[in-house]
Amino acid sequence: MSVLVLLAVASVGNTLGSIVNWFLGRSIEKFRGRRWFPVGEEALERSSRWYRKYGKWTLLLSWMPLFGDALTVVAGVLREPLLPFMTLVFIAKTGRYVVLTPVTLQFFG
Repeated sequence: MSVLVLLAVASVGNTLGSIVNWFLGRSIEKFRGRRWFPVGEEALERSSRWYRKYGKWTLLLSWMPLFGDALTVVAGVLREPLLPFMTLVFIAKTGRYVVLTPVTLQFFG
């Protein structure tokens, strides 16, 4: 399989995973305040303030492990429109693979 096909599949698949996080963020808000809710009120508010301060451009950091997933959930909670969300996340995820592919090929290719 060609490297470009692998890069495309990885980018699309990773972006689709982030879209699932976005939908979870949009849906989970209704359960806020319940005892079993996975994020404390203070942590959710702090994340929301941070996202509001820096805006949708923070989604360009969605490629980062752990932190990136949290960003995509918060974007859903804060009702970031889906099209700009998908565009920025796709750019971030693809950028990561564009950088990692030649490095990986250098060591393992």
